[in-house]
Amino acid sequence: MNLANKLSIFRILIIPFFVAFMVYYTPEKDFLRFWALGAFSLAVLSDAADGFVARIRKEKTVIGSIIDPLADKLLLTTSFVTLSVMNKFPLEYRIPLWLPIAVISRDVILVIGAVIIHMLAGNLQITPNKLGKTTTFFQMSTIIWALLKMPYIKTISYITVFFTIISGLTYIAKGSRLLNQIAHVNKKG
Repeated sequence: MNLANKLSIFRILIIPFFVAFMVYYTPEKDFLRFWALGAFSLAVLSDAADGFVARIRKEKTVIGSIIDPLADKLLLTTSFVTLSVMNKFPLEYRIPLWLPIAVISRDVILVIGAVIIHMLAGNLQITPNKLGKTTTFFQMSTIIWALLKMPYIKTISYITVFFTIISGLTYIAKGSRLLNQIAHVNKKG
């Protein structure tokens, strides 16, 4: 297993620590919020590092193309849900529940679409576009914003949900075009 894939697996292994820090968080144990922030930040850095390492060392693999986005989805979904349902976390810094619902819905739709395309085409190259990367940036920033107890969490959540929805629609349009191409090829064959 190459270094890039190990970094992706490391990111998955950080998730339980993040959750544990937040589950045991109380206003009296505010240091746990900073530990959670540290765990999340370490995960974000590992996300940047695994892509960099894979490109520089030319270690892009099929398993890496699965593990890397899976690690991102697990990290972000878990973080959003945790920071929106935690009653001990101050309401003014809590992520609105509609944001994790939008993020999870988008990801489920995209995964189902990817599975369908893979089943029909036999091969699927998942390549993130700039809008998808921007969405990931805003999603990660929203988690950090909440953990830092910055004001206007709803405002940044609106921006994040906007990019989440727009990028989801972009991927759906791309998948629809691919399905039309597959149907056209199958019709000729």
